[in-house]
Amino acid sequence: MRTKHVVVLPYDEKWKQNFLDIKNELSQALGDIEISIEHVGSTSVEGLAAKPIIDIDVVVTKERINDAILALKSIGYIHEGNLGIPGREAFAYEGKEHLQQHHLYVCPQDSLELKRHLAFRDYLRVHPEAVDEYSKIKMEAASLYPEDIDKYIEYKAPVIENIYSKMQGFWVDMMALHDYTHK
Repeated sequence: MRTKHVVVLPYDEKWKQNFLDIKNELSQALGDIEISIEHVGSTSVEGLAAKPIIDIDVVVTKERINDAILALKSIGYIHEGNLGIPGREAFAYEGKEHLQQHHLYVCPQDSLELKRHLAFRDYLRVHPEAVDEYSKIKMEAASLYPEDIDKYIEYKAPVIENIYSKMQGFWVDMMALHDYTHK
């Protein structure tokens, strides 16, 4: 589900509940297949401006990826493959009008993409100055490029890279913290 019109809004407390609503529906379908269901992306960081789209990573063992794909298919999700990003399986959906718009990924527990999502989220959650800087650039980018998601992404890329450079030690700590080798 590619964004056609870029809208960035100030942080909304409702995003927490919107995630929980989606998580509950996913949990019912996945049962013991999932290790965890993680709220990632900008809507998961209090105070961060964001596109009003909930990003979700379902964490599974490598052996359970196909089970997760089948379980999600049974409730209206459409497997799209990794869309060019190793370490995650992407899903579109139909019949989810009762839920907040969202992006859904299934990630094996050892996925670097998963760990990158978690580390970035967790870094922002404890660095309000980075949240302020990132919010500002996202609002500017959406204002400048409301009809061009690629230019929007390009415009904010230097700030993201700057945040990644600041979080290098944090990244190592978060990779260890989010070690899903046990349930």
